Amino acid sequence: MDYLSMTIGKQKNIALIAHDQKKHELMDWCLEHKEALSKHFLCGTGTTARMITEYTGLSVKGYNSGPLGGDQQIGAKIVEGKIDFVIFFSDPLTAQPHDPDVKALLRIAQVYDIPIANNKASADFMIASPLMEEEYEHEVINFRQNISERAQTL
Repeated sequence: MDYLSMTIGKQKNIALIAHDQKKHELMDWCLEHKEALSKHFLCGTGTTARMITEYTGLSVKGYNSGPLGGDQQIGAKIVEGKIDFVIFFSDPLTAQPHDPDVKALLRIAQVYDIPIANNKASADFMIASPLMEEEYEHEVINFRQNISERAQTL
């Protein structure tokens, strides 16, 4: 399979998402890492983005609420190359009505080799990484070539 080299810039495009039971934990995490996060472009699903902005003063562009398509919007931004990094404090102990959307978001982040933190420990490790302060080259499947080759076999 052919791959394309992609660059995550010094200024990261970071999506911030949290299930209802984890919103306050993510808000506290954002406040704790406010200085580091302020160097990057932040976005998030509706309620989470608004709550983080009010709590920390960080500017967070809000998309729709997760159950109303926000997870899908973030996934689309990953496909467009406009999100480099996902911090998603998920609640593994509570059933989520939009679980298929969450799984689709996580899947597309994996397909596009996007770093994902889904709890405080992984987010702490990622935000403290020296890679947060520099460009990062990574390989992504050349989907156009892959689709063209698959079409020829049909």
